[in-house]
Amino acid sequence: MISHPSRHCTVELQALPSRIGQVRRILSAQLRYWHLDPLIDRATLGVTELLSNVHRHAQPDKTCTVRIELLLDRLTVSVRDHDPRLPVVEDADPLATCGRGLAMVAAVSESWGARPDGEDGKVVWFSLPTAVAGKQGKPAHPQKSVRRLPEVDAVAVEPVAVAADAPLVEHAPARSAVVG
Repeated sequence: MISHPSRHCTVELQALPSRIGQVRRILSAQLRYWHLDPLIDRATLGVTELLSNVHRHAQPDKTCTVRIELLLDRLTVSVRDHDPRLPVVEDADPLATCGRGLAMVAAVSESWGARPDGEDGKVVWFSLPTAVAGKQGKPAHPQKSVRRLPEVDAVAVEPVAVAADAPLVEHAPARSAVVG
């Protein structure tokens, strides 16, 4: 019996720098909707690297499909393109300015891989765990976790004045070398 149904989102695009930025924003919004905010930085970094590889290496075209799937306690992000050549992780020279994308995907994800998809394509994917350890070490689904604030004695607090036009500080997603 599945306690949480599968949820997914699919985006088709040309892997161009401006479109990669749009996919990052879509992925971030989808993870916020699923209450998986702690995964945003790692997921957007991973998808940026996979899409950058499509932009840089895929032939005959840059058309690809990004699929985001949440199933039970695992988020899987995959990118399908029309180039049947599977990616190869190589040791990058310490002074090289590229060649570390898949190593970064491996570092930020729980697992990753690539598989042929028919005669004219492949799928490269990575997964992230969504379970959060509870106080007793038991996994808890992020949507059902409850954060309790410590109890404190009542104290007098002076109000703080904030200008009406003061900018709000928001969390900024991780940036990549890819423009967008």
